[in-house]
Amino acid sequence: KANAKLYYYPTAKINLENAKVEVSTLKSLIQVIGTAKNPVKNVTISNIGLQHTERTFMENYEPLLRSDWTIYRGGVMFFEGTENCTITNSILKDLGGNAILASKYNANLRITENHIYDCGGSAISFIGDPSAVRSPAFQYGEIVPYSEMDTLPGPKNELYPRNSLVENNLIHRIGRTEKQTAGVQIAMAMDITIRSNSIYDVPRAGINIGDGTWGGHLIEKNDVFNTVLETSDHGSFNSWGRDRFWHPNRKVMDSMTLEHPKMYTWDAIKTTTIRQNRFRCDHGWDIDLDDGSSNYHIYNNLCLNNGIKLREGFERVVENNILVNNSLHPHVWFANSLDVFKHNIVAKAYQDVGLKGWGDDLDYNLFSNEESMMKSQIYSRDIHSTYGDPQFKDSSTLDFTVTADSLASTIGFKNFPMNGFGVQIPALKKQAKTPTVPVLNSNNTLVEDKSPTVEWLRNSLKSVDSEQEQSAYGLNSAAGVIVLGVWNKSPAVQNNGLKKGDVIIAVEGQPISTVKDFFTMNQNHQNKGRLEVVVMRNQSEKKLTIQTK
Repeated sequence: KANAKLYYYPTAKINLENAKVEVSTLKSLIQVIGTAKNPVKNVTISNIGLQHTERTFMENYEPLLRSDWTIYRGGVMFFEGTENCTITNSILKDLGGNAILASKYNANLRITENHIYDCGGSAISFIGDPSAVRSPAFQYGEIVPYSEMDTLPGPKNELYPRNSLVENNLIHRIGRTEKQTAGVQIAMAMDITIRSNSIYDVPRAGINIGDGTWGGHLIEKNDVFNTVLETSDHGSFNSWGRDRFWHPNRKVMDSMTLEHPKMYTWDAIKTTTIRQNRFRCDHGWDIDLDDGSSNYHIYNNLCLNNGIKLREGFERVVENNILVNNSLHPHVWFANSLDVFKHNIVAKAYQDVGLKGWGDDLDYNLFSNEESMMKSQIYSRDIHSTYGDPQFKDSSTLDFTVTADSLASTIGFKNFPMNGFGVQIPALKKQAKTPTVPVLNSNNTLVEDKSPTVEWLRNSLKSVDSEQEQSAYGLNSAAGVIVLGVWNKSPAVQNNGLKKGDVIIAVEGQPISTVKDFFTMNQNHQNKGRLEVVVMRNQSEKKLTIQTK
């Protein structure tokens, strides 16, 4: 390092005396650029191979609304201002950044039958221009006051991708350098179809929709697995919906959406459909609809491991899905969410966290045991549901068709095809992997919380002990102490102290993971009569001084 030298040690088979050494110098190899008023039309790129471009992870990035993402608006194949263009039957490998990126106005772009792998960034991205979004906000905590908000629905101009197709592509080992990536990424776009793709071995989501603007997407017949390998709190399919109705302060959002109940349709103007896919995520959720994701129809999906998460949002209809070894994860729902969960096969009780309401209709579902079903029935849900063995035909070969005499017929479940997931082009299908076969849990009984609820100064505390709680409270890891309930006269609550729903993540400058950690720190500093703590409140860190006497 002191001499600014880079050394290369060749393998035994390489002779540097006659070796050819290649150094990448270009970030982009093909650019097709027009404008919305004067687009480039009818360009087809096929039967080519592209590789060895420069990495882009140190380039300038721009935020994509409030989706947690920033992005380098560039790609090895870059399209902007185009109509009726095609990328087909090509190989894109060993690339430094994004492979294919459709920026701003693009209509009817077709990306089919390609093999994309070993790339530094995302494989395929559709990224609109923020100028097309009405009253956009970019950082998580950034807000546009309602009094200053453009209240018209839909896009503001034409600078966004639309009516495009991603079909029969094999995508794997992307995001090797830039971890905030996806096999297919959609942001500020409309009517994108993602069909019959195999996507696996990725650091974050296989398919990601960054916002509700403007919906109409169709996600079908994909095989997406081995995802979220290097990140967390995500899914094989992931989405956000921090649109105009969304606010980081939950009380403000509750009030605003109660006053304007159709506000979520201003941006998510069209329903996004997720159907006939096979998902498996071992480090997050199979399907993860995160903050505010709204206006979805999810049906006929095979979820092999971690179920379906629906965080706060509106009008998500989830029906006729199979959730192997798992269940529905409803997180912090609105009182008037209009959510529906019907005719599904689930293996466990609902994994709910912090609900204000149980949606519009949860019923006619098949549970694996009576205890799981009874938990929902306590809240007057699933009155017509039942429990028992779904009698899968041959789960060892990933055939989760139910037999003719299965109890699934009594709840209105209908079999859907168990073949046809993923890429169908013979040459690519032959190379594609398939997900690991899940081992069915034979005794899916209702599991109590791993850690008990304890009282401290008449406040109820509990350790964070699950990914569900980590996601619900917006934590970086499954660690901390949840304040489940408070006593208003408690010294730790008075003078703007602890509030119900806080998660204590640090005490006296030291991170804590459990209630035991908290009690140890309290004991060490009991003579002071107060504690300096950091809590996560409304998904933002806040420093407090709380009294202990």
